Formats: sequence, structure tokens, C-alpha cells
Amino acid sequence: MKSVPKAPDQLPLISARERATGLKSLRQEAAHCKNCDLWRNATQTVFGVGSPKAKVMLVGEQPGDMEDRKGLPFVGPAGRILDEALVLAGIDRSEVYVTNAVKHFKWTPAERGKRRIHKKPRQSEIQACRPWLDAELAAVQPDVLVCLGATAAQAILGAKFRVTQSRGKWIESPLASRVLATVHPSSILRAQDDESRNTQMQAFIADLRVVADALKQSKKAA
Repeated sequence: MKSVPKAPDQLPLISARERATGLKSLRQEAAHCKNCDLWRNATQTVFGVGSPKAKVMLVGEQPGDMEDRKGLPFVGPAGRILDEALVLAGIDRSEVYVTNAVKHFKWTPAERGKRRIHKKPRQSEIQACRPWLDAELAAVQPDVLVCLGATAAQAILGAKFRVTQSRGKWIESPLASRVLATVHPSSILRAQDDESRNTQMQAFIADLRVVADALKQSKKAA
């Protein structure tokens, strides 16, 4: 992409049809992205999905192995955790747009077997993908922006941001009316035992309920 679109608060309101058309064009353009070298080892670009009228945008780190194969974000094990948490938090999936800070799967081969192991993206790779994320924000114009995990939060809110210190709290940002950070659902999968996994899941759901409550308040005020 040649330029970074303006933040949503600097843009005029656009219709749902214009948003859908804009996202379709962005998805087609992103399919050929070579802004960094990650495309070389990835199966395909994994762009965001969801309603162009979505009230909430969820941003993770990058696609995983399953996402890379299917070309869709959050369709693997972490995606199942996210879907379950959204239901339990009372957030309608049709009101959510999901995407990642990085659009290509960065991986390293396992020492044994054919597994592809997730590898954290470098700052330069995150920056190379930033125009796509900004374009998605400009197209969808969500009321609430949720950062899932440290990589997404620091990419959007700055390198000094710490999810452990500010999770579940509203953060001021020009990118959306309300911005919140929480853990990435993959962290719940890495819990040491069932008890720890359940505790982390409940905390994750509690963070998403903050979002659900904000959506309810917005509907009442409308």
C-alpha cells in the first residue's frame, strides 16, 4: 500500500455498502502484499473477516497454522476459545470484525515432524502490515477496538503498553471511541492445568463483558 489511511475519528461517516466495498477491495489488494518477507513462507494472506457494520473490532497478533491454510483468522484452537468466550460474555458474533496485526503466518519448522511452530513477528514486520490494519479500521469504523495479547496491544497502543497492568480497562486512543486490551486466547490454551485454564478463561470472559456492557449502553442511548 502506498499510504496509511487516516484514523476513523478523522474520517467522514460512510455507509455500510461503502464499507463492504472498501473491505472487499482491501482484501483483494492484500492478497498480493509483499511489504515484508513473511509472504515467502506463508500459504496466503489472512485478512480480517466480519460484518462491515461491526461495532467491535478484535485484533490479534498473526494467523496461526490453521488460519494460514484456510485463509481466515481465528479458525484454529484459539479461535474456538474466542468464540466460546464471546458467547459467554454476551457479545453477538455478527457485531464483531476479527483481524490480526500481521497478515501472514510467521513460523519455524519443528525439530521433529512436519509441524509449523509459531514465531513472534519482528517490529519491522508489524510495521509493514500496519497500513492494512489502519485501512480496516477506517473501513469498519468500530465503536470498540479490542487488542488481543501483547503484540497487538503494543502495535496499536505503543511499545511501553503492558496488558498485565491495564487489561480490561478503557484506554484513550484516536483509533476508536473505546479501546481495551486483554490476553490473546492462545494464552489460555497454554495454561498448565485445567484449574489454571478455567481461571484464565473466566478472567478473559470478564474482560469481554466490559465490552458487552458498553455495547448495551450504546444501544440504550441510541
